Amino acid sequence: MSRTTDPLAVGRVVGDVVDTFIPSVKMNVIYNSNKQVANGHELMPVVIIAKPRVDIGGEDMRSAYTLIMTDPDAPSPSDPCLREHLHWMVTDIPGTTDASFGKEIVSYETPKPVVGIHRYVFTLFKQRGRQTVRPPVSRDHFNTRQFSAENGLGLPVAAVYFNAQRETAARRR
Repeated sequence: MSRTTDPLAVGRVVGDVVDTFIPSVKMNVIYNSNKQVANGHELMPVVIIAKPRVDIGGEDMRSAYTLIMTDPDAPSPSDPCLREHLHWMVTDIPGTTDASFGKEIVSYETPKPVVGIHRYVFTLFKQRGRQTVRPPVSRDHFNTRQFSAENGLGLPVAAVYFNAQRETAARRR
């Protein structure tokens, strides 16, 4: 029996949020100009207040990408299949640029985990063309797989996640 060492599989991002995929585009997510998101690392709530800079690789500026940030640990009691909470969405990001060059269709919502450790997942999809992605109906009851299928995005081309939990008085000392 082989053991997987893919951090996205170990952190259950593959399985809970997306299906198995082969990363093909480089993506860097950086908070406060110096805190780079690395799979499974913890970021303190004070660091993630403002939206991060997200640098997109790719081959040329004619390619368009969609960036989705979700919290798969914000379950919906009414429907466990639609259990992600959408924190941010940017479409039409040209390759070789950053998310600020795209169209923000869901504004950044600061993660505020209340109980337990939450995973915050950045998933990048390559679009078929510009202006082909429709905004979601709601931030709540979001499902990355379903959204990808509805918008013809296919499998992701990149993903990264970090963990965060509520900052208690004891942790601030």
